Amino acid sequence: MKGKTALVTGSAKGLGKMTAQTLAQMGCDIVLNYKSSEQEALQLAAEIQQQYGVRAIAIGADIAVQSDVAQLAAQALAWSLTGSIEILINNAGPFIRERRLFADYAPDEIIGLVNGNLLGVMLLDHHLLPGMRKQQWGRIIHFGFGHAGEGRAWPHRAVYASAKTGLVSFTKTLAVEEASSGITVHMVCPGDIRGVNKERTIEEVAGEQDEESPRGRPGSGEDVARVIAFLCLPQSDYLTGNIVDVTGGFDPIKTSIKSSSNAAAGTQ
Repeated sequence: MKGKTALVTGSAKGLGKMTAQTLAQMGCDIVLNYKSSEQEALQLAAEIQQQYGVRAIAIGADIAVQSDVAQLAAQALAWSLTGSIEILINNAGPFIRERRLFADYAPDEIIGLVNGNLLGVMLLDHHLLPGMRKQQWGRIIHFGFGHAGEGRAWPHRAVYASAKTGLVSFTKTLAVEEASSGITVHMVCPGDIRGVNKERTIEEVAGEQDEESPRGRPGSGEDVARVIAFLCLPQSDYLTGNIVDVTGGFDPIKTSIKSSSNAAAGTQ
């Protein structure tokens, strides 16, 4: 993977950080992206260069803002030694943790969630596809959520879920359209990986118990990063258009529906 440049959005912390470190370990130069965590991103860039001997840069941009997306793409392409971004990991995307009915969202919240989780991703892909096509090689990974590919109802997550399930269709379509150009496109769908576990290894969580997980242990950032690393390998070129759940068997939608039903029963 040496000589290839990877752009990982939302990579100052969490799953994006673990993914960036994994790709750097494989030999990729890394473009980090942050929205507000500038110091964390700059520190990570320095650590990546020191630990893995690759180039790294941190660029601020909000994926929900069209002009920021264009600026991020332009700066990343100018920085890359090849003038192309060979690997694009679309990890960034706004999320409102509070559970709400769709009617309770403000219009600007709806627009921000759709822009950040669907439109901004599509635009960034659009900016970087020409370079991948020119080289006849590219890897694009979109982030979803567990079971996004099934397109089921997810009460109290209507806007976020709609944007991500729209991204499912786009992922599959783009994969077909760009297959002849040597570009593969996938969606990776993490399960309920919480807090510090997003930056932990499999070894670090292996001895812990998670009663909600069918696997029996919590998920880790490494669980997700290892899947992404595999999909980005040159030898993985026969795989494209896949929606890959990395959930340990956990179903967040079923849990949400069950919780909602219990809450409704308690009020009757």
